[in-house]
Amino acid sequence: TSFLTLWALCLPAFRDPMAMERANLLNMAKLSIKGLIESALSFGRTLDSDYPPLQQFFVVMEHCLKHGLKVKKSFLGYNKSLWGPLEMVEKLCPEAGEIAASVRDLPGLKTPLGRARAWLRLALMQKKLADYLRLLITRKDILSEFYENSAVMLEEEGAVIVGLLVGLNVIDANLCVKGEDLDTQVGVIDFSMYLKNDIDDYRSEERNGQIAAILDQKNYVEELNRQLNSTVQVLQGRVESLEKSNSKLIEELAIAKNNIIKLQEENHQLRTENSVILMKTQQRLEVLRQLKEECQLRQDVENELVVQVSMKQEMEMAMKLLEKDIHEKQDTLIGLRHQLDEVKAINVEMYQKMQSSDDNMGQKNDMIARLEEKTNQITATMKQLEQSDKDLLSQTRTLAMSFVKCASTDTEHQYKLVKDISF
Repeated sequence: TSFLTLWALCLPAFRDPMAMERANLLNMAKLSIKGLIESALSFGRTLDSDYPPLQQFFVVMEHCLKHGLKVKKSFLGYNKSLWGPLEMVEKLCPEAGEIAASVRDLPGLKTPLGRARAWLRLALMQKKLADYLRLLITRKDILSEFYENSAVMLEEEGAVIVGLLVGLNVIDANLCVKGEDLDTQVGVIDFSMYLKNDIDDYRSEERNGQIAAILDQKNYVEELNRQLNSTVQVLQGRVESLEKSNSKLIEELAIAKNNIIKLQEENHQLRTENSVILMKTQQRLEVLRQLKEECQLRQDVENELVVQVSMKQEMEMAMKLLEKDIHEKQDTLIGLRHQLDEVKAINVEMYQKMQSSDDNMGQKNDMIARLEEKTNQITATMKQLEQSDKDLLSQTRTLAMSFVKCASTDTEHQYKLVKDISF
């Protein structure tokens, strides 16, 4: 059965090349996993990195995981990296974070392919390889970013391979990942390892009838090896071109570093100038702030002066009204004094007439009494007017004194003017 399965690898069983590749990879994975488990159980101890079936298992798994990878463009050219999808496992399973961190911390790994190979070995030692890949194939939305639609990991063959990996949990492996050169290894499938056992089994049954098939298989393997050798040569040429481009990039990096140093010096100089400009700007802002405060203070003083001038004008208007009232009362007082003088003259004349006319004495006495009464009324009125004049003068002085107090901040000339008006 194993030989027939291997024989199917050489036959164009499918018209679709991608489907045929998936079937071939599935068959190789079956043979690799089965051979590894059987040899490990018969070996009877912990496997190390030099164990050939284990090495071939990793080569087959690498081919399975590489199938249908999308081409990624980087500054070194185009590449296909396994590390991209495997690195996503730690987001799906927190336990895988320890493996990913260990892979990143390995000092000898420089390429994504080397990191992916180290990750496969650590997952196998942890006996979690099947579990991690099962979580990954269930997230086709994530895998579609890295694989084509017809890749093994997105088809049923991927699920079958992951199911076969569960049997590897019976194997104990102790792999030294740190000292192994995983970046430059060339993963070539050694079909002779699987052909040997199949040929021995088949010779016991139909040895003579299958010699031709074995020779055909050998020719196929040789042709495959030639193709792989040509692929290796192409890859070596690409590596040389990458090394040349890498040397150019190193030179460009040195130039860029020099430019960065110059830019840093210019940046430092610009920062120094910026600090000086900032200090001057702050000083100018401080001067502007002080000027603004002085302008505000001046505006307040001007407003206060306007208020005081308005109060002064009102006070002058009040003084004028008071002076007008005083003059009117003085005129009234003068008129009353003239009337008093006239009354006195009349009294004198009446007195003279009283002496000359005794007959009219009674009449004159009555008239004199009335005149005296009128005189007393006029005298009382004059006293009231004088008292009112005194009260108005007192109010005028009080108002002038209050104006003097309010205008204490005014100029000396205004103070003297108010003082002269008040007194």
